[in-house]
Formats: sequence, C-alpha cells, structure tokens
Amino acid sequence: MLNMSKSIIHEHFVKFGYINRFDVRIPHDLMEKNLMDRISICDSLYKRNEETLFLKQVMTEDEKWIIYNNVERKRSWGKRNEPPLATPKASLHPKKIMLCVWWDWKGILYYELLSNNETINSEKYCFQLDELKTAIEQKRPEITNRKGIVFHRDNARPHVFLITRQKLLELGWDVLSHPSYLPDLAPSDFHLFRLLQNSLNGKSFNSLVEVKNHLEKFFAEKPEILKGRKVAWKMEKGCRIEWYLYNLINVY
Repeated sequence: MLNMSKSIIHEHFVKFGYINRFDVRIPHDLMEKNLMDRISICDSLYKRNEETLFLKQVMTEDEKWIIYNNVERKRSWGKRNEPPLATPKASLHPKKIMLCVWWDWKGILYYELLSNNETINSEKYCFQLDELKTAIEQKRPEITNRKGIVFHRDNARPHVFLITRQKLLELGWDVLSHPSYLPDLAPSDFHLFRLLQNSLNGKSFNSLVEVKNHLEKFFAEKPEILKGRKVAWKMEKGCRIEWYLYNLINVY
C-alpha cells in the first residue's frame, strides 16, 4: 500500500521505539467483575504500602516441576551445505518431581521435594505450612517476634480451600490478596524459577539424591535471591513500591 519494502517499514517501527512480539496469552477471558477486582486489590495494596512499608515482611511461595532429563536446544555454527546438529526431543511424559519452595527477600526459607509425580492437595499444603512456621522461627525470628508475617500465595485450589484458609487464620499470618486468574505476576516465576531453570538446562539426573544436591547448591549460591536485580521487594529510586504492586497497577 505504501510502495515500500518490508525492511524499510521495519526500520521505521524500530526508530519509533516499537518491537515485534507475540500477544500475552492469558488463561481466561476476564469478565468485568474480574477486572474490577484486580483494580480494587491493586489500589488497596498500593495504599497499604504508602501507609506502612511492609514489603520486607512478605514471604511468597510456589511450585515447580523439576525434570530429571532437561534437554536443551542449542544454536551451533555450521556451513550452509551441512545439516544442523540433531538434538533429541524431550519425552511427552518425562520423569519429574515437584518442588515446593517458600522464600523472601533474603533468600530461601523452606523447600520440599514431593514423591515422584506426587502433587499438592490441601492436607499436604497445611502440613507444609507447619514446617514453614518452624523454619521462619529459626531463620527470621525478628519477623515472628516483632513485625509479623505477610504471606503471599496465588489462587491455586490447594491454596484457597477452606481448610487452608482456616490454617492460615490459626497461624495468624496476614495474607495478601491476589487477583483471580493472574498467574503471570507470581513473583517466583520471574525471580526464582527462571534462574533455577537456567541452572537446570542441559542437566540430567539419575536419582532423587542428585536432584536434591543440585537444588541445595543452587540455593546456597544465591542466599539473597534478589540481590543486584531490579525486581520484587527492591525499593526503586523515588518510588517506594514493590515490583509486584508496580506491575499490577500499571496493567491499568
């Protein structure tokens, strides 16, 4: 239509600051109520942080599947007339184990590897919360004794069942609100699991012991997960607001 080549159009887009990327895939087409809930939760968290700086009291958790055989697809140099190197495709049903981990701005508080192919239910989750409470008392006594615990979790079913909510009331923790259908803003996905997956790429494990050894080494080398990174729980210059709240608010 413009009588210009694709490359010229691309150059102009780049000059104007545009980038070419896929749309964000969301799990649900949100209704108006979901959107209004997001806005109200964002607003309440933002105001709360203005009144009381609670970000260093926050601890969060999430789960991740650890694959025993982590096939990594790599780039390699080769001549034009030579075929590319072959990499075997990962199995559709790989051997894996679930990692459950709780952490705060200082590092890992508690983690657990479930049995092979075991998943989380509300009963197991409540048992883990008791173990977490013990770990917090040992590693963060200043929070349990004076400041109190601010707990963040997403809306996965085991995390929001009635028995789980009753357990959190029993523990007396202050639970942060998390908007429904919002997995893309779970802090662990960006600030812990990405680094962990990079360390797993290309690794193959023959036993559960090898998986545990790798995790222990990874966590030991990163006692402060967010150190030097402009991410969650770091106070940006001129704006005392945590990455999680910042992204929630700027969605709108």
